[in-house]
Amino acid sequence: MQGYFEVGQIVNTFGVKGMVKVNPFTDEMQRFEELKEVYVCKKEGMQTMKIEQVKYHKNMVLLKFRGIEDLNEAEKLKGCYLKIDRKHAKKLPKDTYFIADLIGISVYTDEGKLLGKVEDIYETGANYIYEIKNVQGKQILLPNIPDVIQEIDLENEKITVHLLKGLVDEK
Repeated sequence: MQGYFEVGQIVNTFGVKGMVKVNPFTDEMQRFEELKEVYVCKKEGMQTMKIEQVKYHKNMVLLKFRGIEDLNEAEKLKGCYLKIDRKHAKKLPKDTYFIADLIGISVYTDEGKLLGKVEDIYETGANYIYEIKNVQGKQILLPNIPDVIQEIDLENEKITVHLLKGLVDEK
């Protein structure tokens, strides 16, 4: 399991006093108000930045970091990803998982056949879609519904699925 979670990406500056505009990767934007600091990931590595102020603007989070006082300093942070320690992550309800913990896990059918590994997870309006890449590199899309996703075992890095008729091309 990952030690850090990406919580957003700095996509632009905001104003002239050093604020940055962040595309949040969390379902709860207000979560940023609980954070005192984040890691800003640059090419040189991760740098701890203290959060002084949090605002919101058009589905974006606006952050003011201590020590970033003007537009020029904020400009240097564009494109950087923001991470937090796993210990600062929200506690999840039973049978819910962080997407980051599911990426790369092996997926098996309920008959024991290896389908591939979780490549990505997409949110649709109704549910999540698991993108599985098999050994041939072919993409398999599976909905996260109880009839399909049978068991998620993070400890053994294994997901067991039941393939409903028509979900996977048998060719």
